[in-house]
Amino acid sequence: MPQLVTAPVRVPVPGGKLIDEYVGGASTGTSAVSVAHMRSPAGWEEPAQVPEFDEVTLVLQGAVHVEHDGGTLVVAAGQAVLTRGGERVRYTTPDGAEYVAVCLPAFSPDTVHREE
Repeated sequence: MPQLVTAPVRVPVPGGKLIDEYVGGASTGTSAVSVAHMRSPAGWEEPAQVPEFDEVTLVLQGAVHVEHDGGTLVVAAGQAVLTRGGERVRYTTPDGAEYVAVCLPAFSPDTVHREE
């Protein structure tokens, strides 16, 4: 039976970034996929990570910078990037951004493997 998601779950994170999860572990208990709407301020950054999941990042406004072992991709509004599980990546938004992140399987703090 279809499950209506009437509102996202706000996932608290430091640094002024807003994460509203519509589908995933925090919102629907789903482990196969997570879908979250993200808004990050100018200057936001997070530690590098080597997640166990693939992630599609669809940029709606601004740009998301994705640092990887081969350099940095700048993903602008209207573009998307696919990162694969096992790749070391680091996300930043020097000028701020709004985007949707889809993770397969779902994002989990236990499987993101962020560097300290």
